[in-house]
Amino acid sequence: MDRQNIKIVCIGAAVQDVFLRGKIFAPQHEDGEDVEEFKLGSKNEVDEVIFSTGGGATNAAVTFARQGLHACYMGKVGKDLAGTAVLDALHQDQVDTSLVTVSPQSGTGYSVLLLAPNGERTILTYRGASTHYELHPKDFHDLVADWFYVTSLDGNFEVLETIFEYALKHQIKIAMNPGHKELEHAHRLKDLLPKLEILSMNADEAKQLFGHESAAEAVRSANEHIPYVVITDGPGGVTAGDRTKIITAGVYEDVKVVDRTGAGDAFSSGFVAMIAVGDTIEQAIRFGSANSTSVVGQIGAKAGILRAGAHLHDMPMRLENF
Repeated sequence: MDRQNIKIVCIGAAVQDVFLRGKIFAPQHEDGEDVEEFKLGSKNEVDEVIFSTGGGATNAAVTFARQGLHACYMGKVGKDLAGTAVLDALHQDQVDTSLVTVSPQSGTGYSVLLLAPNGERTILTYRGASTHYELHPKDFHDLVADWFYVTSLDGNFEVLETIFEYALKHQIKIAMNPGHKELEHAHRLKDLLPKLEILSMNADEAKQLFGHESAAEAVRSANEHIPYVVITDGPGGVTAGDRTKIITAGVYEDVKVVDRTGAGDAFSSGFVAMIAVGDTIEQAIRFGSANSTSVVGQIGAKAGILRAGAHLHDMPMRLENF
């Protein structure tokens, strides 16, 4: 199938990101802990200000679009400059925004990221319009799609259930990368798992949801309900399963980390993109890892997202039968 004919609708938050970069954000060490402190009332200078856009669903949409798929973003922004910036960034990558709701009452989500020299960041977030997202079957406008890619909806299970009901009725596959607000209601989240095609989460989230210390055991548990499961662990690599085998892999490449923002989104969406076009789970791991590695080398969640045709090198993987 032509990639452009594969339609993936990304549902979740959209955010204007503002990065403040400087040596002032280098953590101080106290009793073995990293600490960042600013004296109340003080005036502190930064070295650089960078504007970007984020939100898991918009980041994923750009991955899909740059891989030549028909990417659509479905979410809510405010009628403000930040909302315009989010939509402009999506349009630059030819992401379909016809299902975006623009709110005159709520502001667009906004994050200020204090970026340390080692790539770590402290984030101040206003979730804005994305926390007031309502969705009814009529809002899909008889949408025809191959996939829904669902990110955190701030724990709004009413919206999640509407999405899942529509998808099941219209034979749309669902990939999900839940957030901590969904995990706070683990029993409700678990009820949705059998309806998924792909589940992607990090190691801490997997432990919280499945109770296993081992990522491989968490994958095995999830694979009982879900065809594809992938668990990331930052520098610790990734574990994934497809009901026939469990694969563990380390990092794709050792690079200087400039900014970790969007790394998880890049991996998850990269993995889903390859499965959506019919590639193997090994290729999905490799591309997701390469996409994430490229993203951490630049500032912002979207700048480093790979384009179709990017050269990928091999990476070691260990396979065991399921």
